[in-house]
Amino acid sequence: MESWNSSIHFCQWHGVTCGRKNQRVTKLELQSLKLSGSLSPHIGNMSFLRVLNLMNNSFYNQIPQSIGGLRRLETLYLTNNSISGEIPSNLSSCSKLTIVRMAGNRLTGEIPAFLGFLSNLKVLSFYNNSLIGSIPPSMGNLSSLEELALTYNALDGIIPETLGRITNLSIFLAAANAISGTLPVAMFNLSNIRLFDIGENKIQATLYTDLAITMPYVEFFSVRGNKISGQIPISITNASNLHVLQFNDNRLSGKVPSLEKLDKLSTLQLAVNRLGHGREGDLNFLCTLVNNTKLEFLYISDNNFGGAFPKCVSNFSNTLLRLGIDENKIMGRIPDGIGNLVNLEVLFASQNQLSGPIPFDIGRLQKLNKFFADINFLSGTIPHSFGNLSALTMVGLDFNNLQGNIPPSIGKCQSLLGLSVTYNNLSGPIPPQLLGVSSMSIILDLSSNYLTGELPVAVENLKNLGQLRVSQNRLSGLLPKTLGSCVSLEKLYLDGNLFEGPIPSSLSSLRGLEALDLSNNNLSGEIPEFLVRFGALRYLNLSFNNFEGVIPSGGIFKNASATFVEGNSKLCGGIPELHMLRCNLKTSSSNSLRLEVAIIVGSLGATLAFTCLLILWIGKKKEKQATTTSVENSVLQLSYQSIVRATDGFSTQNLVGSGSFGSVYKGVLQASGAVIAVKVLNLLNRGASRSFLAECEALKNIRHRNLVKVLTAISGEDYQGNDFKALVYEFMENGSLEDCNILLDEEMVGHISDFGLAKILSTDRLNYSANKSGSLGLRGTIGYAPPEYGMGSGLSTKGDVYSYGILLLEMFTGKRPTDERFREGLSLRNFVKAALPERIVEVTDPILVEERVARGTPGVKNSRNDRHLRCLNSLFEIGLTCSAESPNERIDMSDVVIKLCSIRDKFHPTRLRHEVPT
Repeated sequence: MESWNSSIHFCQWHGVTCGRKNQRVTKLELQSLKLSGSLSPHIGNMSFLRVLNLMNNSFYNQIPQSIGGLRRLETLYLTNNSISGEIPSNLSSCSKLTIVRMAGNRLTGEIPAFLGFLSNLKVLSFYNNSLIGSIPPSMGNLSSLEELALTYNALDGIIPETLGRITNLSIFLAAANAISGTLPVAMFNLSNIRLFDIGENKIQATLYTDLAITMPYVEFFSVRGNKISGQIPISITNASNLHVLQFNDNRLSGKVPSLEKLDKLSTLQLAVNRLGHGREGDLNFLCTLVNNTKLEFLYISDNNFGGAFPKCVSNFSNTLLRLGIDENKIMGRIPDGIGNLVNLEVLFASQNQLSGPIPFDIGRLQKLNKFFADINFLSGTIPHSFGNLSALTMVGLDFNNLQGNIPPSIGKCQSLLGLSVTYNNLSGPIPPQLLGVSSMSIILDLSSNYLTGELPVAVENLKNLGQLRVSQNRLSGLLPKTLGSCVSLEKLYLDGNLFEGPIPSSLSSLRGLEALDLSNNNLSGEIPEFLVRFGALRYLNLSFNNFEGVIPSGGIFKNASATFVEGNSKLCGGIPELHMLRCNLKTSSSNSLRLEVAIIVGSLGATLAFTCLLILWIGKKKEKQATTTSVENSVLQLSYQSIVRATDGFSTQNLVGSGSFGSVYKGVLQASGAVIAVKVLNLLNRGASRSFLAECEALKNIRHRNLVKVLTAISGEDYQGNDFKALVYEFMENGSLEDCNILLDEEMVGHISDFGLAKILSTDRLNYSANKSGSLGLRGTIGYAPPEYGMGSGLSTKGDVYSYGILLLEMFTGKRPTDERFREGLSLRNFVKAALPERIVEVTDPILVEERVARGTPGVKNSRNDRHLRCLNSLFEIGLTCSAESPNERIDMSDVVIKLCSIRDKFHPTRLRHEVPT
């Protein structure tokens, strides 16, 4: 602004234009000059001003009311400043205004109704402010209006019917507000419209296939992110100038019409609706796009499309950049010709029913940035052509049937940020080349496969990686010291392998760890003290290894609900809540140790003699003391007398439940105050003793964090000389979850008690044949046992699937299968099946429905109107499939896991996922 000085006439100043006759300022054009400050009220004195352009500066505070003095003002540009306050009422005096642009400010208040009387207005733009209230119906009076831009405000109310009268309107933008109500049909007949966007509101219109949409010049049409139901009108396909068509995130259903006339279409968004019928023919509309040479973005994700993946997709224009078909019911193979889409950057195909191999030609997609095909039935190997995908950043192939080795060529993908191939059948070693991809920063998940060999020292290259998961494989050897170089790790999961040796001291560098799981390995040595200093650590699992020594008591070790150390028989100490053996600290010298050994050896003979005499004396006593057998090297040594005291003589007030072979009592040990659960077997029940032995044998061989922990087993005689057998468990604070065999601890984590434990081990480990176990009576619990068990069939995993299905139905209906209402042919399964899908609320546990209403969705009548009820419907379908009458009709538990994970990811995404842009 150097020219603005007294030495030069103001008409020659930069941005100033004056009239020729009177030398009065007619234009003030000071856009994009980095100016700041308040607008001066003296601006109202410039009475000859016709153009005021101050856009792209940093002006703030309110627009002065004196602006109403600019009676000749025609054009007002204040876009992209920091102007606040309300739109000045005196602006109504500027009757010659044709253009008003105030977008990108901090304006508040309502849109003044008087603007509807500025009859010369052609452009009115207020987008990206904080305006409230509704669109004034008076806007319908602006017959000359060509552009109305109100996007990104906080407007509510409805779209006035009067807007349908503005026949010259070519741009209507009202997206990203809170507008509700229905959509005036007259809006679809504004024949001059080029840009129409009402997306991301709360509009509840219903569209019909025969709805007449007369917008021959429309280029951008979006109703995304509303509550619009019905079907896609066929008439929209006549809009041959369309570049962008967005129906996504609504409630549309039915068939998608032919799109062959839309040869200029660059973006088609149909995702997150209910389109399709789940069968062949649903995707025919895709083949009508083959002759389109402009298509760049195609998203049909999260619908009900079925049928085979159309091969015609291979013939799409090579202009296609993004293709999203995930979360449908699409079957068949990924077409080999997918490699023709050489400019493709994103391919989302997750959560379908795709099968067959990943095409080798995928390696031709050298611009591919993201590839997700998880939760399908893909088989074969990962093609080594992946190494050609140099632009690849994210890959998700979880939950498939892929096999073979991980190709070393993936190491060429030097832009890779995340790779997840969990729950496949991959085998062989982890290629060091993969760990050499230093760009990896989000996640590397190789868990739940059959990988072998050592964890390569090349792991040191992953200095930027946030999560490393290699759980549940067959990896072995020592943990590499180079693992300490992964200083950005937040989550490290190495559990369920065959690693051995100590925890390397180099891991002390991983100070940002939030979760560390080393459980179920063969690791040994002492627990490193440096774990105490990991301030971010929230989960530590060292259970079922060979660690020894003293458990630290600081840091995370002070939190028993976050620390797991069970299954390490040589560990001791720690906080009492960990229930570990107390440490006997040895401080004597080596000489005193030798003396102690000598004393023990010298007195051994005398001790043995004394023991024999003691046994003979005890045998003559009338009151025989019960002996205690410790399970899993438990520290508890309990007698019959201590159990009697703990349960107050097996008082009925302490009775917490009963089963087929006995009763369960709550008890408090007098010595320690620990709360326990005591399962006392009813030995009069035929087969109870055999059940006790089978359960003891099973519990000896099974260790899992979701099984109720058995503290000890007792076998002996009571005060009357009768046989007495009992199992002592840890007590679950929150009781049972519907079924009494599923218990909840104080953290609301589920634990299984005696849910068929003795039946899930192989017969050679139990030393009981299937025939002998059958002599224990009817297998399973009434209501949960499958029908074939009642007809003498042997135990099977299909029977377990049935029981799981019934339990799932019980959890979400709140009704037990043994409920009195289920008589005369009516069962829990039939009860649920008859209600799906339209009457799902009627069978759902009222508590769940009340919670849903409390969250703001009252009055939901069927599952199609509520996303959460759709989730419940999916869960009920799993329960029904699992509990099918015929074992052959029941799905495998591996498929159940896939379906549950699909539901989880859809409604609570937590894993490595992608977002579909809008």
